[in-house]
Amino acid sequence: MKNFLVIGGTSGIGRATVELLSTHNRVYATYRRQEAEGGANVSYHPLDVMLDECALPWLPDTLHGLVYCPGSITLKPMNRIGVQEMMDDYRLQAVGALRVMQQALPALKKSGKASVVLFSTVAVQTGFPFHTLVSASKGAVEGMVRAWAAELAPTVRVNALAPSVTDTPLAEKILGNDEKKEASAGRHPLRRNGDAKEMAEAVAFLLEEGSGFMTGQILKIDGGISSIR
Repeated sequence: MKNFLVIGGTSGIGRATVELLSTHNRVYATYRRQEAEGGANVSYHPLDVMLDECALPWLPDTLHGLVYCPGSITLKPMNRIGVQEMMDDYRLQAVGALRVMQQALPALKKSGKASVVLFSTVAVQTGFPFHTLVSASKGAVEGMVRAWAAELAPTVRVNALAPSVTDTPLAEKILGNDEKKEASAGRHPLRRNGDAKEMAEAVAFLLEEGSGFMTGQILKIDGGISSIR
């Protein structure tokens, strides 16, 4: 049985990932506000990645994989974005990932064949209006993915998923009613929005040996919106 760490494992893609991985593995997951109930193979621990202290004393000696799920989607015109708002978004999406990675790295290296999965967004490589915040912070994440993959090979693989709109609580402002969901789906060649479970399946693929020859990659799971018109 392998050990996996899922940061932000109580909602959306994080929750779906915990449920999928825990069927055959031991999962250490975190929550920020409300404690979640774990199953037979799941333990939940409090963690706020926005705080300067980011200790993970409950980690096992060996980790086979890490998934960093915290994120935000704030869409607004660039001339209405404050400096502190920009810094907070960067702190959540990029700095938080760095802090967790620094804490987990010894346990990841000990496994000999560990895999790390971060999250980007389709908006990094495809320009969308009002996406300054998320595009900038997730662009930093993509840079870290490639840098870490180069630095940690061959012991630790590092990749990221770049989803388009996925029907989760994080996207509530974008998909808050049936009309918004339909409009968003219509912008995708596959005429639907993403689903948390299929994103979790992609995460599991990047964690397991079937993707063993992949590192430093940004895997687009976006309904074709980034490459098809």
